[in-house]
Formats: sequence, structure tokens, C-alpha cells
Amino acid sequence: MFTGIIQAFGTMRSLGGDSWQITCTPSSWSGIMKDLAYGDSVAVDGVCLTVEDVLKDGFIATASPETLSRTTLGELATQQRYVNLETSLRVGSKIGGHFVMGHVDGIGKLICSEQTATSWEMTFKAPSTIDRYIVPKGSIAINGISLTVADYDPEISQFKVAVIPVTYAETNLRDLIPGSLVNLEGDILGKYVEKFIYSGKENNSVSSQPAQNEITPTFLAEHGYF
Repeated sequence: MFTGIIQAFGTMRSLGGDSWQITCTPSSWSGIMKDLAYGDSVAVDGVCLTVEDVLKDGFIATASPETLSRTTLGELATQQRYVNLETSLRVGSKIGGHFVMGHVDGIGKLICSEQTATSWEMTFKAPSTIDRYIVPKGSIAINGISLTVADYDPEISQFKVAVIPVTYAETNLRDLIPGSLVNLEGDILGKYVEKFIYSGKENNSVSSQPAQNEITPTFLAEHGYF
């Protein structure tokens, strides 16, 4: 589990097969390498990978063909672009963003990025695999970065986020251009709510009696969730 607060930049290089070497940039080395150990989880552009060997300035991890096909990691490695790095959340640590699992729901695309007086407003196209989890003022992880949805148009599956200068400068959002692909992960809380709602519907299809304390849209509205 992660929080979406990026700690370092890195680059990826294939070692053959499923093995990949992630090397931290010198300027951000201390942010992730000071206590990295074998078996640790690291979010690489929002994809949870396991450390299999610790190097002087990085680590080695396995990224299977399945992982590469469902995320942007394969493309990033061939282009030698920077990846965002974050080590897993530890008990007692600050949660500066939101709970990020490192399980990418789909690949999105940057539509446009406009600089304003106080931020960068970035608009993304979302795939159907994550579209239903996007809500205005809700959380979303883009390349592992915890961001808040500022606006959302469900008819064209596009959403907008406002990125403050420090986040823009210290993540690879600064390298994106229109058409760039990004890893997207919806808020885990929304997924559990969806699961409970659909479980209630399935139960009702079997029995005509509503389940006690069944979680439905009406139940959530009555308890302040809408």
C-alpha cells in the first residue's frame, strides 16, 4: 500500500526476460534508497513491484509481460523517460495523499495541459475500466501520484486535475505532452462501495426480502455519502 506521494525519480532498463533494473537519479537517491531492502514493495509509476536485489543506486525487480501490457512501464523503459518512485506505507507514517494499492486499473491519455497563475490544469481521457470510479473531488492516482479530480465529464470520459507547482516539478507529470499515456488507479474505497452495492443486488435477485443493513445507493444517501 502506498499514499501517492512521490519520493524519487528513476529510469528503467531491461536485463532480459522479466528482470528490470530501476536506477534512481542522483538528486533523489536518498528519498528511497536509505533503507530499501530485499522484498520491499516499490510503486514504479504507480505499479507495485517487489525488490529482488538492492543495488548501490537502485534495485532489480520483475515486471512480467502481463504487467507491461497492462501498464505504461514497457513504453517508458524503451523511451528512457523518468518513472515516479515511492516505497510502501509503514505503520506510523504520514498519509499525505490517499490509499494507493499499486494495482493499475487502466491506461489513460493526456488531452491537454494548461498553466494557470497557481497550477497546471491537466485533462485526461479515462478508459472504461476506471471511468466508473471517477467522481468530482474524489481521489485518483496518475502514474502513482495522488491527485484530486477537479472536474469530470462522464459523456466523453474525461477528467481534469489541478497540479500544484511542487507536484509538477517533482514528478514526471512535467514530461507529459498531449497524447502521453499514463497509469490510472481509482480510489479503493469506491471499489468496495461498488462491490457492496452489486452484492446487495445479487442477494435481492435470490430473495424477495431485502437484506438487513443492505448497502444500496439509498442507504448511502441516507447516511450522508451523497
